[in-house]
Amino acid sequence: MSVQNQQPKILILGTLSGGYAGADSTGQSHLDYPANTYILPVMSPVMFPPEFYLRAFERGIDGIIVMYSGTDSPYKVEAEGTAKLINRAYQMMKERGIDIRRLRLAAICTVCVKPFLKEVNQMNDLLKGIGFVKDELAGRASAMAGKETAHG
Repeated sequence: MSVQNQQPKILILGTLSGGYAGADSTGQSHLDYPANTYILPVMSPVMFPPEFYLRAFERGIDGIIVMYSGTDSPYKVEAEGTAKLINRAYQMMKERGIDIRRLRLAAICTVCVKPFLKEVNQMNDLLKGIGFVKDELAGRASAMAGKETAHG
């Protein structure tokens, strides 16, 4: 695939009781969403520490959408705990020069076809506008190297 044809990679962490079921409903409705989307079914996104998201970005995932049941979750800790973890991930992303818009938290129900499509398409459009995360990380590394040289 040539560089011109590359698409940004979107990872969806979809809970079985939320985002993953929403993705399944979308597929059963024979509706399309961008082919550059990878869906990982999970029990609960609260299981993923902030470092998980940073490693995913460092390995070439350009955008991540955490799709869960939100406050409708059967697990009380899920909504509050996930929000806290995502907020910590945002802080770590800022420290590393990664645009925090690359990580989104979305409440998606089991039959939420339109919201599922909206979230995926919005992320895809955003990533086409802001570019690949590897370029963002490379720019940050170059800036840091320039500072070290100037202070050295």
